[in-house]
Amino acid sequence: MLFGVIIREGPQNWQIIQQENGTADVSLRGTYSLPEGMEGDARVYARLVKEDCGENVVPWTECLHHDGNRWEIVLRDVPAGGLYRIETCLNCSGSGWAIEWGIRGDMIHHLGVGDLFVIAGQSNSAGYGKDPVYDPPELGVHVFRNNGKWDIATHPLNDSTGIIHIANTELVNPGHSPYLSFGKYLKRSLGYPIGLMQASLGGSSLGMWCPDQDGTLYRNMLDIISLCGGKIKGVLWYQGCSDVGEGSRETYLERFSRFVSCLRKDTGMDSLPFLTVQLNRKISAADADIGWAMIREAQRQAAKTVDGVYIVPANDCMLSDDIHNSSASNMVLGERMARSALFHVYHRIGSFDAPDISQARSVGGMKVELEFDNVRERLSIIGWSKEENPFCIQDDRGEVGITECYVENRNRIVCKLARMLQANAFIHGFHTKNLPSCKIIDVADNLPILSFYNVRIIQDRKGEQLDLQTL
Repeated sequence: MLFGVIIREGPQNWQIIQQENGTADVSLRGTYSLPEGMEGDARVYARLVKEDCGENVVPWTECLHHDGNRWEIVLRDVPAGGLYRIETCLNCSGSGWAIEWGIRGDMIHHLGVGDLFVIAGQSNSAGYGKDPVYDPPELGVHVFRNNGKWDIATHPLNDSTGIIHIANTELVNPGHSPYLSFGKYLKRSLGYPIGLMQASLGGSSLGMWCPDQDGTLYRNMLDIISLCGGKIKGVLWYQGCSDVGEGSRETYLERFSRFVSCLRKDTGMDSLPFLTVQLNRKISAADADIGWAMIREAQRQAAKTVDGVYIVPANDCMLSDDIHNSSASNMVLGERMARSALFHVYHRIGSFDAPDISQARSVGGMKVELEFDNVRERLSIIGWSKEENPFCIQDDRGEVGITECYVENRNRIVCKLARMLQANAFIHGFHTKNLPSCKIIDVADNLPILSFYNVRIIQDRKGEQLDLQTL
């Protein structure tokens, strides 16, 4: 039988503990026993040190003792940071040794105090990038693996080896995802560790994440959050491809809003942030454009109407097959989400929202002016032609041709029309399933405009500034 101090309950090796106001409390429980033949009053001590140099963060502290050789302690106010090591030892009055030579005790290695993010959604969240890219692991960015163990984060994050929560078992081997890039960018910016908890599943519908529908993955996600301490900093969400069909796309915004509300209620975190990605493209011809357009618009509207939901675009990203983002694109998306978090969640940088249409109005019936919010420097159109035109205008007579497209006054795009605009006119932008190669970016950071669908064109010949309306 092993003598000394045994830790029965406490953090795992590699675990990241969610900090609150810059610190966290770490609880430990266990048992102890003296070596055979040794007698005396035995007392359990614990301490926490910096793993890289051994300096004390919490010095040797006597634990609370209970009958049956049981002990417990709470190491309070451990500062955000690490990596740390927890040590225990047994000090016996009969040994004559100083505490630094106490009888052996269990240790916990590579522990961090920082922020936890749960990864939810479908295949581009699970990570299906298949092309090679340099994205190595980094100490201080760790993952709660599907086998129930914490580990240094490496791809694939959704590896199903030894999985204990069967609901998000991938049918095939996943690959590269955006979230190691996300974690590394955030960790370097904040100066403390980031923990990732993978709960996504390729091909999953929104209904699987809604507790009032199927809810399988929702309940599984709650279990994962509970296993990691019950508190998280935010949700990383990338989903929608499975809801482009008729009957699902029409209610996506309403159902996603309910999902957000339910998770905030069930975790007790009323303002839990959701960092989301607007759908990229699909090359194959199986689905109609309208489904992809409606889901992207619902995602855009969620970021406008649901507090604490933020969105980054993906419409300029390359694929590794007909629907999954390439590994290189995943790294770009991870950094975009991290910069969005730094702006919205941590208030560490200036604005990092993608340009978003705020108004469309007709001027003289032969051109349409589009105005965009969130333009930090100026918009730039790259590669526009009649064949690579990202906009579509429709009115009572049908589609209206666009003969020219150019930027005016940094945040305004002008579309010249082939005929006079009629009543009930709407414009869509970057809405098709397989997106055009043309790009429209803010040159401040090359962030593309968000896709949009069914934005009403205001008949405004007098130049009145009217509010944007969407269907």
